Amino acid sequence: MANDMKILITGGHVIDPGQWNGMADVLIEEGKISAVEPNLRQKFQKVKGLKTIDAQGLLVCPGFVDVHVHFREPGFEYKETIATGSAAAVAGGFTSVCCMPNTHPVNDSRSITEFILAQAAAAGKARVFPIGAITKGSKGEELAEIGELLDAGCVAISDDGAPVMNSLVMRRAMEYASAFHLPVVDHCEDSMLSRGGSMHEGAVSTELGIPGIPKAAEEVMVARNIALAELTGSRLHLPHVSTVGSVRMVREAKGRGIPVTAEACPHHFSLTDEAVRSYDANAKMNPPLRTDEDVQAVKEGLRDNTIDVVATDHAPHAVQEKQLEFDAAPFGIIGLETAFPLTLNLVEEGLLSLEQAIAKLTREPARVFDLPHGTILPGVEADVTLIDPNATWVVDPARLHSLSRNTPFAGWTMKGRVVTTLVNGNVVYDRNET
Repeated sequence: MANDMKILITGGHVIDPGQWNGMADVLIEEGKISAVEPNLRQKFQKVKGLKTIDAQGLLVCPGFVDVHVHFREPGFEYKETIATGSAAAVAGGFTSVCCMPNTHPVNDSRSITEFILAQAAAAGKARVFPIGAITKGSKGEELAEIGELLDAGCVAISDDGAPVMNSLVMRRAMEYASAFHLPVVDHCEDSMLSRGGSMHEGAVSTELGIPGIPKAAEEVMVARNIALAELTGSRLHLPHVSTVGSVRMVREAKGRGIPVTAEACPHHFSLTDEAVRSYDANAKMNPPLRTDEDVQAVKEGLRDNTIDVVATDHAPHAVQEKQLEFDAAPFGIIGLETAFPLTLNLVEEGLLSLEQAIAKLTREPARVFDLPHGTILPGVEADVTLIDPNATWVVDPARLHSLSRNTPFAGWTMKGRVVTTLVNGNVVYDRNET
């Protein structure tokens, strides 16, 4: 995606967390950030071939980074492809996304990793960073060729929705990954405790007669993984933290200097298990929607930086799959295009400052996975998102860019909308053209 064009983004409120928060212009040359300063327009307005983007009234931020998406290709292209997933990403302001390996075949080899990277390059939208499997076929038995996956371009390892139940296998994976300083991501679920469950185990599940998944199913594995991280010194990243106990354990682990990071998903700080009362399978995800007490704990974890990152766990499923009976429908929702406004709600509530909220979507996820993005410092590749923070819009699943429509936020009025997204200095999304 080479780009020789000079672009000047003018008149916007630039927020590059930890670097800049105020009015400035952004100059892009040859696909890289050249300068971030006030009044650049006066210096460059007569430069030949300069394209100007008027950002008056807009936020100008680094492109968002999502460390947890499912783009389904290869193997499940009827749910999502790398091209459609990338289109949804840039429409939501995400310029870098990390793809989980639960494809078919599982991404446990160089060839699958290289295929994903080739498809992403052909799509020409978001940057796609593959996450390789911890074990061959994600069966939890034999370690994948972790060094080969890293060499092929993987930025972390995970068996994602298939938790590594064998603690010895997990220990060996952490020991091996630590040699490469590679983050290990484990879906924290004791599959014996959660077996047969379709929603959070509690008062609502009892009233509805739906088998539940107890908090302990997550918390037991959070505790185990933290213990193994302490034992091995490996970098541990905990996805989609959803319970009071999980947040507390992460907070304590960080306090003891254990190398653990954590993410929260917008649905886990925006909804409770009350959303399941309609029996709508679009409110079915794993971990499930929890109680208000858990939601408040997740919010507090974001506020005090126990939880480092906001990630979507974008998990597309075909309409016919989500129309099955609640127990039979698959877990998961799409989330790339609703993530920013739902995160902005935390600012509206006074929980986070705007800069802190944007940091959870930019600088912090880039730091967690050692990605050279999430900032607009001069010299870096020009991945930039322009946002109208005051725009309101109603979520219409048919108008979203994902191939699937499985969102629990249909009909919601959202505040905050992406206007333009640039990757490497190229405009890859313009709301006015869609």
